[in-house]
Amino acid sequence: MITALAGGVGAARFLQGLVQVLPEGEKLTVVVNTGDDMELHGLHISPDLDIVMYTLADLVDKAKGWGIQGDSFNALEMLRRYGLETWFNLGDKDLATHIWRSSLLNSGFTLSQATTRLCRALDLKPALLPMTDERFETKIATELGLMHFQEYLVKRGAKDRVLGVVFEGADRASPAPGVLEALQASRLIIVCPSNPVVSIGTILSVPGIREALKQTEARIAAVSPIIAGAPVKGPADKLMEGLGLEVSAYSVAALYRDFLDLYIMDERDRAQLERVQALKVQVALTDTLMRGREDKLRLARFILGCLENLSANSAHS
Repeated sequence: MITALAGGVGAARFLQGLVQVLPEGEKLTVVVNTGDDMELHGLHISPDLDIVMYTLADLVDKAKGWGIQGDSFNALEMLRRYGLETWFNLGDKDLATHIWRSSLLNSGFTLSQATTRLCRALDLKPALLPMTDERFETKIATELGLMHFQEYLVKRGAKDRVLGVVFEGADRASPAPGVLEALQASRLIIVCPSNPVVSIGTILSVPGIREALKQTEARIAAVSPIIAGAPVKGPADKLMEGLGLEVSAYSVAALYRDFLDLYIMDERDRAQLERVQALKVQVALTDTLMRGREDKLRLARFILGCLENLSANSAHS
């Protein structure tokens, strides 16, 4: 079994390639960030779960990387006429997902159970697991005060200076059913090219997950989401700077160093090779930018090949 930790567009695109090159019969489990989840218009929205789900179901709007291809926004326009805030774009088909998820949750289903129902209806083969079933919200500290990550990112366009990041609910959260079991049973684990602060960092903040990564016998690789000192997509640079971190592939490797065996870094960051190796992590260089289908397949094959060739005595465990 292979397990991936994921959040956001970059992870979804990588996973789209991974599922196509997996060895026959290999099971894939994806643990997804839920720190972005929020309540809006009485509905439970799970942005990262939906991005991954829509992408793997080949429904995603490929140009945007989120939402459903060809969706309309009639309901959103009507909500605007009623005077409600409509800064978070919810398409009509997308709303169906949130309506059914919310209905299931209101009927007593956990987020894990609701996610399984949604994925089954879309005929997804990989198992998608929320990182936790508990209420969990990533908040960004700014000069205007504390705000939900989606408000910071979408409503305000990530324009506010980041003073800190708060994971509300981390102290009482526990991994969703199946998460620790997947990490323990996997032979390979891949940390997708996701925001290291508010996607992967959020997952790692759930008590028990980082420890499970340190203890598993699986070989663990991570893909840098930073290329030549900048994120491919999203506000990772602003968040890292706000936490006093250097915006570099090296900084991401340092965040994962206590459980990492192999770090996949873009060849444009070759100058950082020795710094990362000094963390006692093996490094593989390649073109990590996913411009289209062939790049996704190539990167997935490259990572699997590197993990398979990783010597057993070099594993973190």
